[in-house]
Amino acid sequence: MTVNIPQLRAFLAVVEAGGFSAAAADLGMSQSAVSHAVAALERELAAPLVVRATPVRTTALGERILPYARTALSAARSVEEIAAEAAETLTGTVRLACTPTVCQGLIPDLLRHWGEEHPRLTVRVFEGGSAEVSSWLADGVADAAVLVDPLPGTGIQLTEDVYRAVLPRDHPLADEPLVDLRDLEDDPFLISPDNCEARIRTIHIQAGLTFTPARRVRDLSTLISMVQAGIGVTILSEASRSQLPSDLALLPLKPQVSRSLVLTGPHDRPWHSAVRTLAESSAAHLAGSPVSPAAHF
Repeated sequence: MTVNIPQLRAFLAVVEAGGFSAAAADLGMSQSAVSHAVAALERELAAPLVVRATPVRTTALGERILPYARTALSAARSVEEIAAEAAETLTGTVRLACTPTVCQGLIPDLLRHWGEEHPRLTVRVFEGGSAEVSSWLADGVADAAVLVDPLPGTGIQLTEDVYRAVLPRDHPLADEPLVDLRDLEDDPFLISPDNCEARIRTIHIQAGLTFTPARRVRDLSTLISMVQAGIGVTILSEASRSQLPSDLALLPLKPQVSRSLVLTGPHDRPWHSAVRTLAESSAAHLAGSPVSPAAHF
């Protein structure tokens, strides 16, 4: 039996992308080549690994093999990275998982920064909710992730992301240098459940207020549109600034609460060799940004 790395790479790509066409695009190969590689692996193992449906899903055997395939590819990448380190250059691909706010607020600037410092390194970004990001890192789908308020000692802190009040520009308090949350008690409060609701609840508690949102909306862009329309006010982090239109104000808030954004690799296996370099470089770069400077754990 001969199982090789290209076969395992094609199998993983098909599973992660949900289909042969998408996997081919991710790998920069033809769909036929990906299909042949997976079929060759199935012949070697004498059993199908995927159900060819939409989306593609693993068979029972494919599901059992999946973690070992990821481990094998991780080991192969480690060998390549050691060789790259010996040549004093970073090459290869880092798969980075982030929440939407981080993806839209921090990552574009960091991608430009990384591209300038490490032009031979590719960073692929996966966007998902907090639970998805943690799961992708644990399962090996991602090599690294930006986590929000992880356990102490996890990774390298990029920044302290401070929460702000978001008001329409025509709101009576929009020109104030600081907004006391208690002064917004009569305004309908809007919240996106996946947008740090627990921390926003804590801010209300610290202000001595009952947390009673007038509306909950799923999508952050919908939340922003509703504040634009004058339906209510909300709280977002500083990292959201780039997503706000000019007719909304993002203002310092009392009480002040922040969240830690930490770039880390997996806790139970070796990190991709580039992750620590990217994290340290990012922390230094963000120290000059509007978001509060970071410190290392």
